[in-house]
Amino acid sequence: MSDRNPTGAVAVAGPLLLGVRHHGPGSARAVRAALDAARPAAVLIEGPPEGDALLPLAADPQMRPPVALLAHAVDDPGRAAFWPLAEFSPEWVAIRWALAHDVPVRFIDLPAIHSLALKEPHGEETAPAPEAPEEEATPHVDPIRVLAETAGYDDPERWWEDVVEHRSPAADATADALAPFTALAEAMTALREAYGDGGHPRDAVREAYMRIQLRTARKEFGDGVAVVCGAWHVPALAARTTLAADRALLKGLPKAKAEMTWVPWTHRRLARHSGYGAGIDSPGWYGHLFGAADRPIERWMTKVAGLLREEDRFVSTAHVIEAVRLAESLAAMRGRPLAGLSETTDAVRAVMCEGSDVPLALIQDRLVVGETLGEVPDSAPAVPLQRDLTRSQRTLRLKPEALEKELDLDLRKETDAAKSRLLHRLRLLSIGWGEPAEGRGSTGTFRESWRLRWEPELHVRVAEAGVWGTTVETAATAKAESQALAATALSEVTALAEHCLLAGLPEALPVVMKALADRAALDADVGHLADALPALARSLRYGDVRSTDTAALAEVAAGLAERICVGLPPACTGLDADGAEALRRQVDGVHSAIGLLVAGATPAGAEATPAEGLRDRWGAVLRKLAGRDTVAGIIRGRATRLLLDEGRLTEDEAARLMGLALSPGTPPTDAAAWIEGFVGGASGGGMLLVHDERLLSLVDAWLTGVPADTFTDVLPLLRRTFSAYEPGVRRTLGELVRRGPVPEGARNDATDHAYPGFGPGLDQERADAVEPVLHLLLGRTPVPAEATA
Repeated sequence: MSDRNPTGAVAVAGPLLLGVRHHGPGSARAVRAALDAARPAAVLIEGPPEGDALLPLAADPQMRPPVALLAHAVDDPGRAAFWPLAEFSPEWVAIRWALAHDVPVRFIDLPAIHSLALKEPHGEETAPAPEAPEEEATPHVDPIRVLAETAGYDDPERWWEDVVEHRSPAADATADALAPFTALAEAMTALREAYGDGGHPRDAVREAYMRIQLRTARKEFGDGVAVVCGAWHVPALAARTTLAADRALLKGLPKAKAEMTWVPWTHRRLARHSGYGAGIDSPGWYGHLFGAADRPIERWMTKVAGLLREEDRFVSTAHVIEAVRLAESLAAMRGRPLAGLSETTDAVRAVMCEGSDVPLALIQDRLVVGETLGEVPDSAPAVPLQRDLTRSQRTLRLKPEALEKELDLDLRKETDAAKSRLLHRLRLLSIGWGEPAEGRGSTGTFRESWRLRWEPELHVRVAEAGVWGTTVETAATAKAESQALAATALSEVTALAEHCLLAGLPEALPVVMKALADRAALDADVGHLADALPALARSLRYGDVRSTDTAALAEVAAGLAERICVGLPPACTGLDADGAEALRRQVDGVHSAIGLLVAGATPAGAEATPAEGLRDRWGAVLRKLAGRDTVAGIIRGRATRLLLDEGRLTEDEAARLMGLALSPGTPPTDAAAWIEGFVGGASGGGMLLVHDERLLSLVDAWLTGVPADTFTDVLPLLRRTFSAYEPGVRRTLGELVRRGPVPEGARNDATDHAYPGFGPGLDQERADAVEPVLHLLLGRTPVPAEATA
């Protein structure tokens, strides 16, 4: 029972228990109306009491929801929990109301020191549960479903929205603003009596603590206190229990030292049902319902139209009017008090999207869910590492954003190089704000491309990384040194050396280099050495771009390359198919790495250095691999191809080796493996066959001569090889095979004209004719012939 006193406030007998649905706009408006009507002396909110000291920050002009309270264990920052709050969360509305009216406000849920100690390490639990009436019910009975079925609904979610969330603002301003909470409390009481208290096993402990806090507040402020909590908890808070009984439930709870702060949150996180999400499907839609003072459907359709117009879709004012009418008609036909998300979506699909679901995906992502990222004031507590990261982000103008964006960097510019170092340091610290991406422009060493997207749980990763240091650089250095000492595999240390160079960590390099030299000296496995060399070569390449001293790294890389040249030929014999394929990939990696090492050691125009001899050593190794019958076919074929591409093998020699590999005495599976090694992968083998008909004829003649009983054995290998070619290359090869070989002696100027582009060798005259055009396209001055003679 309640009535109004002369001041206009509603007089309430006993505490005002406002049962809500977390993150519900209707509940939020109802809470605001109830607080305006009751004018309580204090406001108690379901949440961790450690957050009481942070509540005044909610009134800071820099605070912009969605935000979340983050609690983490001091000794294990990965043990953390979030309490997310959106603008349309009833708890947030209650906090802002209390601060605006200078009314004491407190959190009364189980303290974080207990909830974190009860959590599994690195768990993904969120507190409080996002939708207490549903998710905290017994596994066998859904109370909201029971209420919905009683009201004649087949969808409990739709019933809740019709009864609570879609209440108009005018309904919340009626004379009895407490009526919705009274009705909901009676319903929850009846449900708990009928089906038991049920819910999460920790609910009894949480409710006992909340009752104790409520008793304390009543002693201090009297009965004029308001409690904002999940509707399922209301009967438990109203129950008559003894203080001794409640304390007995709390006896022996474990504790963990915890720290708490505000962190930005995102609408996308609110939409996740697992992990740290709040479990609501449409935070953008709920935010719109809460913020729209009037005509919410018309305003929503206007937003949708604006988004579609930005994507160059034609949407007129007439479309908006018709969509509103259709949504309202659907709501009336379905017996709903207000058009909900399902009605507006159906109307948009029919009117604005011409029945297509493709534009709806964009609307779902940008508006229904939304891309809002909250902000917290600078005065919010933070670990030193977070403060240093924030300073770096501001200095480099790298603002964290919820929407994924592409970032292209030119490492010749100091600011871009600093951005690159920061992102690489964060990756080393397992703070995955940025991921390397394929660049849309130049692929040179001076270019880097990243995909950036800030996720709220990265704040936990920052807190975890805080154990390594107080700045990003010192933390990354300390972690790199620790990983170098703990690494057991050579490839791990080489990858770490590459990371240190990319991240600009000169203080860590001596430790990493010592570990690298030690592992390299002890590791005799050629496969391990081959896996390690490419990373070292890339490190030298990137170190040159960043003007880093890499002399020690170059020495280790050269030593590894020499050992690979010695040990590789014996390692390529006696391999099965999987082992041969793995070693073929390693040969490719070593070949590229040696090319980088030689190029880095011998700049253009400089005299040859000892590293240049490494190229000759590697060429000799490839010749051994190409000529030994005991080497797996796929490796022999790849070695032949690499020699041909390097100019160390003439076309006649390559044709001879192919003829031997495809001779009748060679088992078909070995021959197919040789072909895969020679023309497979991304090495341009298809174009090689297109422009050298002798090689194509050898492959064609071998394939047509494969016996029928073994053809099915080699077909998968050949299909894998040729299916990797571009469609145009496959089509050209098919045309050449269908045309058949050119008759012997028939290749002359007329033949070349009939089959342009195909010949046994380079046509110097035709090649020279192209050169002036290339100089014109590149904007370069042609070099006189006598200058190059």
